[in-house]
Amino acid sequence: MTMNFFRGVMGGQPAGPQPTGAETIHKLCDRVASSTLLEDRRDAVRALKSLSKKYRMEVGTQAMDHLVHILQTDRSDSEILGYALDTLYNIICNDEEEEQDESEDENAQKQDEDLGVLFTDKFLGDSENVTLLLTLLEEFDFHVRWPGVKLLTALLKNQCNQVQGVILVSPMGVSRLMDLLADSREVIRNDGLLLLQQLTKGNAAIQKIVAFENAFERLLDIITEEGSSDGGIVVEDCLLLLVNLLKNNSSNQNFFKEGSYIQRMKPWFEVGDDNSGWSAQKVTNLHLMLQLVRVMVSPVNSPGATSSCQKSMYQCGLLQQLCTILMATGVPADILTETINTVSEVIRGSQINQDYFASVNAPSNPPRPAIVVLLMSMVNERQPFVLRCAVLYCFQCFLYKNQKGQGEIVATLLPSTIDANSISAGQLLCGGLFSADSLSNWCAAVALAHALQDNLTQKEQLLRVQLATSLGKPPVSLLQQCTNILSQGDKINRRGSKVQTRVGLLMLLCTWISNCPIAVTHFLHNQENVPFLTGQISENLGEDERLVQGLCALLLGICIYYNDNSLENYTKDKLKQLIEKRIGKENFVEKLGFVTKHELYSRAAQKPQPVFPSPEQMLFDHEFTKLVKELEGVITKAVHKTSEEEKKEEEVKKTLEQHDSIVIQYKDLIRDQDTQIQELREQVSTLSLNSEQMQNQITQQQSQIQQHKDQYNILKLKLGKDSQGLSSSQGEGAHVNGLHSEELSQLREEVEELRRQHALQHTQLSDKDSLINTLRCGAAAAAQTAEGGAGGSDNTELLGEVESLRSRVQAQCAEISQLQTERLELIRRAEAVSSVPASSSESSADTVPVSELESRLAAQTTEAERLKEECRGLREGHAGLEQQLASATSTVAIEQTEKTKLLQEVQESKKEQDDLLMLLADQDQKILNLKQRLRDLGETIDEDEDELDARDQFGEDDDDDDEEEEDEENND
Repeated sequence: MTMNFFRGVMGGQPAGPQPTGAETIHKLCDRVASSTLLEDRRDAVRALKSLSKKYRMEVGTQAMDHLVHILQTDRSDSEILGYALDTLYNIICNDEEEEQDESEDENAQKQDEDLGVLFTDKFLGDSENVTLLLTLLEEFDFHVRWPGVKLLTALLKNQCNQVQGVILVSPMGVSRLMDLLADSREVIRNDGLLLLQQLTKGNAAIQKIVAFENAFERLLDIITEEGSSDGGIVVEDCLLLLVNLLKNNSSNQNFFKEGSYIQRMKPWFEVGDDNSGWSAQKVTNLHLMLQLVRVMVSPVNSPGATSSCQKSMYQCGLLQQLCTILMATGVPADILTETINTVSEVIRGSQINQDYFASVNAPSNPPRPAIVVLLMSMVNERQPFVLRCAVLYCFQCFLYKNQKGQGEIVATLLPSTIDANSISAGQLLCGGLFSADSLSNWCAAVALAHALQDNLTQKEQLLRVQLATSLGKPPVSLLQQCTNILSQGDKINRRGSKVQTRVGLLMLLCTWISNCPIAVTHFLHNQENVPFLTGQISENLGEDERLVQGLCALLLGICIYYNDNSLENYTKDKLKQLIEKRIGKENFVEKLGFVTKHELYSRAAQKPQPVFPSPEQMLFDHEFTKLVKELEGVITKAVHKTSEEEKKEEEVKKTLEQHDSIVIQYKDLIRDQDTQIQELREQVSTLSLNSEQMQNQITQQQSQIQQHKDQYNILKLKLGKDSQGLSSSQGEGAHVNGLHSEELSQLREEVEELRRQHALQHTQLSDKDSLINTLRCGAAAAAQTAEGGAGGSDNTELLGEVESLRSRVQAQCAEISQLQTERLELIRRAEAVSSVPASSSESSADTVPVSELESRLAAQTTEAERLKEECRGLREGHAGLEQQLASATSTVAIEQTEKTKLLQEVQESKKEQDDLLMLLADQDQKILNLKQRLRDLGETIDEDEDELDARDQFGEDDDDDDEEEEDEENND
């Protein structure tokens, strides 16, 4: 039954009359809606697909809802999904694949486009349809994915903004579309590129999402796989998508630069020696590659981003590669033109790139600078117009914010630098300026004007240029020659009658004398210039001459505004009077307004690149439009001002100049004071650091002194022990002899320790000398910055305290000397005891032989003498250290902050004396013990020695009490 039905629909011989297309489509739609079997619905959708191109209106009107329902319900069958998507694509897409009849007119084509938009709006009536379509794109089946990609592309072509909005808010919508680039089937990947091209048009948000989905990496990989510039249409599609992502999108441009993708562009521009026979696809690809470079360095981008990209292009060698193409032979003219434009924007405003471009030489014999070769093309009227415009743009970009380059170009015109054997840029510009070709005149005038842009020095230098007009006549200046061409009637008829030439010369003169009073004076010095300008402005000329009148008014206004009144006949007041009498102020202002009202003025003001449909429309330069905008208002005010207003303005200017000079003086004073403050801060920081270092050094010195005193006390005690041992050894037997030997061995070990400590003291003494020198330098610096009055009294107090400390140290030295004297006395007495005869013993059987005792005593006496010498050396070292301490303390005492430190040192010295007294007490006790032992052995000890020891003890106690009293007084 089903097959019979489709035979009737698809062409079987019907029993009755033939149904119309609309009726057939209606029956198929009913079948799609009512059939329960999937096969029936599939056959019906297949039939609708076959009729969708011929009966587009009927299928779109009746079947769209049914087809959308199929997409929603029959997700399990990829075949019916493919038929439904193909049918929707046929009724929405406006591309006509079949050949149309020649009789079909534009109205029929417009109707088809309207149908596509109509059905697109119907499909987009429910935004869920787009979401459904995005979901279907996840299907890997070719018969679903490919028609889905084509359908979404068609929707984007018809209603881009609406579809973009739905995809943007759809979860993972853009990510699903980016997965198409990873599809292994090239047809889907390539159509995915077309889809992304439509998706990214004019939507910065989607562009950012696509870029951060790793689009740059994938696209550059595809370009490399397809052969770069030698690749096919796929490379072109990738480049178009890259241009969409980067153009006017600063975020993506920065991401592209930071991802080091600029470096991957360099291999695209590697060309060989043989550049003949380029295919059309290669030319297209290279065009887009150059366009992509220009997008990154476009003048409309932010200056910071452009400068960063220019720097990267130089560092990776991309600029060098472009210059290689520029100088290569056999490159197609359109590629050469676009390369010149690309190089122009890569070097524009970048000093390092401009310097490199100036160093590029053409491979000629002899080698010529690339700039000269390009200028030769610009002034050659046989070269293509677009190429000449590109060279002019390149020259302008080379001189943009490049005072060094401007000076080099002007220098080629000066008499001292002209080389008759070679062609220079200046010679080419002068030749073009005065040639018979009006386009060469205009280009040369504009190029020379850019050599003077915002450069007062070069404007004055160009006044020195002299030209030889003919044999036998004196040379004239370049300024005079330009004005002669404008003012002399016979030359105007021959050369300057063309508006283009006169406009170019007037733009050059306006740029030249603006903001340069010396050039204004030179211009006014020619008596014919002002009458010519007033005559041109006052005449009633045709439409073509209005622009020339406006530029003449601008030139005359510049002569007024930048006039320094150095010429009596042409002061500001006299020129304004001349305008009022011969032209009229209102008429002058009206003629001045002709410039900005010209239709080509606004076009030139839009972007720096000179792009003109034809040579005749090449009248305005972009930089000149900015000059006109700057000067028009001030010239109008200057013309309307009276002499009294001029005087008031001059007075105000003088006052402002005086005020500015005063402000500058104060700024300089403040700057100097800031510098001084900074230096003083550094000095304070240095002094603080030195103070900390000195404090650390004093602490170290104090600890070293403490160590020396401890060592001295130990030595003194050991010497006392030795004296006691000598006294007791004469009366003891073998047991006592063994005891003395043991003590003597211990004493020797301690003496060795003292030797090592003494060596350490010498090392520390040398270190202390260097520290003392540092302290002296710091104290001298501090003395220069210290204040007078209060500081003097503090220093006096500190010096008094130092003297007190010094007296105490001297007392300690005296005490040490007394103790050493006592030790020597003990040794002497021990020697006297050793000389007593053996007969004085009470029992010869109980005592040791006298000879043995004498030998032992002699050995001990020798050892005691050696220890005496070492003690003397230590005492001298100690005295030297105390002297160094006193000197260092007196030097550092200049600073007020050292007062507390010195008090602390006195307290520590008191503690040291206490320790010394304790050690002396121990020594005295040991001496008494030894004397007692000698008495026990039967030796006679004089009572005078006991009294002396007692006095020593009492004297030490008295000294200790005196020191305590002195410390209390100092603390008070």
